[in-house]
Amino acid sequence: MNIGIQLTLWIISYYAIAQQKQPNIIYILADDLGYGDVGCYGQKIIRTPYLDTMAINGIKFTQHYSGAPVCAPSRAVLMTGRDAGHARVRGNYESGPNGFGAGLELRKEDFTVGEMLKERGYKTAIIGKWGLGVSGTTGEPNKKGFDYSYGFLNQGHAHYQFPDYLFRNGKRFEIEENRNDGRKFYSNNLFTDEAIDFVGNNKSNPFFLFLTFTTPHAELLVPDDSIFISYKGKFAEKPYRKSHQGSSKDSDNFGAYASQDYPNAAYAASITHLDACIGKLITYLKVNDLYKNTLIIFSSDNGPAKEGGANPDFFNSSGGLRGNKRDVYEGGIREPMIAVWDSKIKPGIVSNHISGFQDVMITLADVTGKPLSRRTLTEGISFYPALIGDIKRQKKHAFLYWEFHENRTSSQAILMGNWKSVRQAPDTPMELYNLETDLKESINVASENPTLIKKFETLFIKARSPHYLWPLKTLKEADAKKSK
Repeated sequence: MNIGIQLTLWIISYYAIAQQKQPNIIYILADDLGYGDVGCYGQKIIRTPYLDTMAINGIKFTQHYSGAPVCAPSRAVLMTGRDAGHARVRGNYESGPNGFGAGLELRKEDFTVGEMLKERGYKTAIIGKWGLGVSGTTGEPNKKGFDYSYGFLNQGHAHYQFPDYLFRNGKRFEIEENRNDGRKFYSNNLFTDEAIDFVGNNKSNPFFLFLTFTTPHAELLVPDDSIFISYKGKFAEKPYRKSHQGSSKDSDNFGAYASQDYPNAAYAASITHLDACIGKLITYLKVNDLYKNTLIIFSSDNGPAKEGGANPDFFNSSGGLRGNKRDVYEGGIREPMIAVWDSKIKPGIVSNHISGFQDVMITLADVTGKPLSRRTLTEGISFYPALIGDIKRQKKHAFLYWEFHENRTSSQAILMGNWKSVRQAPDTPMELYNLETDLKESINVASENPTLIKKFETLFIKARSPHYLWPLKTLKEADAKKSK
């Protein structure tokens, strides 16, 4: 080949490589959205056209799990890649030193997804609900790898859908129009506009947006718009009345949650509105030629809640699975996960690969082309091969583990292939379910499988490290306290 032609081809190749950008990444998290709350996962009443279209254009995972059955520990697993048996945050810690809802903050040494991507040259933002450290703590988002933060820092504060203040980069700012039940600015609308602004300001470099909406978590207040109107009067309703019990007037959680005459309509509207916000963001990406090189992942932090007038049974929000929020049964932890990436993910894929929130960090590292260092502490396994349809290279978990401490006893669960073991306390009998034949966890087959039970006994010990704030509470201890 002529030397001049070789040189020309080399120059073209060099510039093509130089101009290739790392993909943008948007991770969208709903709050208390159930496995069955989305149309493509079987929802029959609530409209979710944009999420359904995402599933058509990308991949839908049928066995993806949150980090825990409640908010803070689930988000901690997502952000740090440490599972429920090793994460710093293993509960909502609602009576901690920083007040109700502040939670246990992440430490300086708790490496996050934000920090990992920032090291790889990404501009990073958390917009929405954080819940892993309030202002002045080591866990506030701008100290955990995020260039920009906007929204709720305190989880109790995030109960309000029309807040009268929020935080930008750790500093509080007022929303006067929402005071005294003004209800002009809806939190999810604010978050969507901020998200679009962040994307627009970072078109020239790779960005990571962690967009954490606060719906359908109660309170069940939504804008009085066409979406809400379309659901009003469609369902039998039991009005919900605000209670002032359980919190002081100075608390961010005072009176949660707000009264709602149409709780079923409001619940449905909150999900359709969430879907519309996602649609608005995707439309912006397409119009600005950013969609093709952007990986978008959608999921939820835990199962549906029976709070503030919400009635998950009415909508089959758990998708026929057993349990809801605060349960380690499937309904409390199995979540929708949908991903689109126009340049990499083939349309219309349905994957039954078993994955969890602890897998997100290591997966996103692979997405950037720079795998995690072996020194990075994580129980995660990258689902990047499953994401792009390379099933032969996809590694599998030996098991997944969960725990929950906010009942009288500490409940735990382990999933090993199709077998799921649950125990309501460390000193109660283990339950055993075969999810392949009993997805609803209705038939306890522990007595028929003593060898498996022995294996799970070992795994329950192996799966966790001790934590001074979250020791495993036994039934014997709970009964002793009750008798005093």
